[in-house]
Amino acid sequence: MNWRVLIALNSEPLAAHAAGVGIELTRALGAELAFVYVIDEPSDIGADGGVSAGEAIKRAKQDGKEFIAVIRQRAPQLAALEFMPIGLAAAEIVKAAKEWPANLIVIGSHGRGGIQRAVRGSVAEAVMRAAPCPVMVVKAEE
Repeated sequence: MNWRVLIALNSEPLAAHAAGVGIELTRALGAELAFVYVIDEPSDIGADGGVSAGEAIKRAKQDGKEFIAVIRQRAPQLAALEFMPIGLAAAEIVKAAKEWPANLIVIGSHGRGGIQRAVRGSVAEAVMRAAPCPVMVVKAEE
């Protein structure tokens, strides 16, 4: 079986750490690699800055492309697909994993519990519940 590893990214340092773990795993498995960087829905990103939804999406896509380019520098010899959907993070990660189709999703998590998780939610937890394949959750470095 030819493994496929999907690494979920956002522009937080935790995502970079999780990507490093995912890239090393991809190398070890001789797997195919893809990145998914989800752009928040327009209603969420344009509301606070007085920027149009279209402009906010354009900026977010550029930020995503720049972040993925930095991550790619860690593994220039690995070819990787890129998915940059617009929507809710967990749903879009799961959708990419189904459509590609991935054998493993690698995602970072702050490991928050209690009230913080209840207030902010956990993308990693939502992905684990709906994913069509195993999910590797990489905790923040301490």
